[in-house]
Amino acid sequence: MSFGQQGGPQSQWDPWKPNSQQPWNGGGDGQTPDWAALAEASETRNRRRRLLFIGGGALATIAIGTAVAMAVVSANGDNKASGNPSNLPASASIPGSTATAPSFAPTSAPPPLDPKEFISSKAKDTAPLSATLLFPGARLTMGSTVYQKGATADTNNCASAVQGTYVNLLTANKCTRLMRVTYQKDGIAVTVGVAVFDTEAQATKVKATADKKGFVKPLAGGGVKAFCNAATCRTTVNSYGRYAYFTTGGFLNGKDVTNKDTKVFSTGDDLQTFTFRQIRRRGEAQASAAATE
Repeated sequence: MSFGQQGGPQSQWDPWKPNSQQPWNGGGDGQTPDWAALAEASETRNRRRRLLFIGGGALATIAIGTAVAMAVVSANGDNKASGNPSNLPASASIPGSTATAPSFAPTSAPPPLDPKEFISSKAKDTAPLSATLLFPGARLTMGSTVYQKGATADTNNCASAVQGTYVNLLTANKCTRLMRVTYQKDGIAVTVGVAVFDTEAQATKVKATADKKGFVKPLAGGGVKAFCNAATCRTTVNSYGRYAYFTTGGFLNGKDVTNKDTKVFSTGDDLQTFTFRQIRRRGEAQASAAATE
């Protein structure tokens, strides 16, 4: 019986494949190994191993270098090598930057004294008072207008210096003093009366309840002849603090005042304004003196 060639085609030997056939010069037992092929295979294995060692060493070097770099950064903390000025240490300063102004806790200053408080009650309004102090000098200048000063009067009997319904009005509200002064210009005369009360409420009530049937008596003298005794005159009433102030104005020649007589009105308005300012200045002076004590 013939079996032919056994084993079929000879398989290729792979030095890296386990149990693979090694090449020989011929088949069958007792054949001599191909030593040249074995040497070449061994050299191939050695080259591959060297390449693996070199590659592994390179990777290990990179890994060690990375670890060292991370350790350096970690040791430096926040002092990063960056060009960003915001990463500078707290003690560093940035050229050209604007320094932040220091903040301080708010302080509370005492409120300023109210001048009106010093002229609203007898207890605080203690400065010297007289007609010549309220209306000093021989003339009064308001803007470009100059008024000549006439007589002055001062009384504690308020009812004696008024007429009509003002007699009972001032008496009922306990007026303690009434000062008068007269100014004139171009045939027009106006008397100003300043009534003094103990409280602001009393002066305010006088202003609120005064009517056209009462007025302050016109004051003649000091170069001013009698006026407004029989003629119609213009009267006003106002108040500030514990003071009520009035005006009675008209023509020195006895002519009646009408709504068309603007000079009489403007003279009375000027004297009202000046009287208010003088009373207010009195309060300001006392407030200022109290603030410096």
